[in-house]
Amino acid sequence: MKKLLIVGCGDIALRALPQLVRTYQVFGLVRATDQSDRIAALGATPISGDLDSPATLEALAGVADLVLHLAPPGESGETDQRSANLIAALSAHPPGRLIYISTSGVYGDCGGAWVDEDRPVAPQTLRGARRADAERALLTWGQERGIAVAVLRVPGIYAAERLPLAQLKRGAPVLRAEDDVYTNHIHADDLAAICALALERAAAGRAYNASDDSEIKMGDYFDLVADRAGLPRPPRITRAAAEAGAISAGLLSFMSESRRLVNKRMKAELGVRLRYASVQEGVPPLVAH
Repeated sequence: MKKLLIVGCGDIALRALPQLVRTYQVFGLVRATDQSDRIAALGATPISGDLDSPATLEALAGVADLVLHLAPPGESGETDQRSANLIAALSAHPPGRLIYISTSGVYGDCGGAWVDEDRPVAPQTLRGARRADAERALLTWGQERGIAVAVLRVPGIYAAERLPLAQLKRGAPVLRAEDDVYTNHIHADDLAAICALALERAAAGRAYNASDDSEIKMGDYFDLVADRAGLPRPPRITRAAAEAGAISAGLLSFMSESRRLVNKRMKAELGVRLRYASVQEGVPPLVAH
């Protein structure tokens, strides 16, 4: 049985573990006791370490044949030091394959165009720049060391527990239709399944858009969630009003990028069959509390 190391044992890892432990002997890099307990309960072996502290990562060398890298970068700068520390820790005895979970934000604003994986990356935020840096570092490392590194570019992840209910309850506004942006989504359970398939089938040096089939603007997505939760739809405002401060800077950064992801490569090469092909199928009816 091959050995798999999961780096970043959050929600997606927990969703994927029940399937992964049937195929691999799974280890998980964890920083806290509660993380250790959660992954151990699902059949994985915890390894204590912190990507921000290279000295704590010595135990990772040679521990696994495959790596699923789900950990996000830090929250400042244009580079991903965490991925750099992981590369250094693994390099003494590198794995045969590594799958990195990146973001579709590396494409930047595409003006609503359809975007496939051949489009050059052009991040417009520091958040996107850090992910692009991690992609470059990991793909270069893979090419130099003969490691099959592949990248999943992931858009907005949602599930019943990952919906913008707090914003809706506050009555936070969204853009009016003529100013709105196309946004992309993937259900958390589908992403967990995509990760498992990528570990088996992803080609070396290849990027994949890990997105569902939705073609929807952000305001319409918020309307959908509001309707399913029995909450008022958010008010619509002009982009000028949003940029004047009516929308938080964090949310406004997402409202400044518009693209529609093409997921044909994911389906053709990884054999993905989406459980929730669109947000209309995946956002459940629920009662907001």
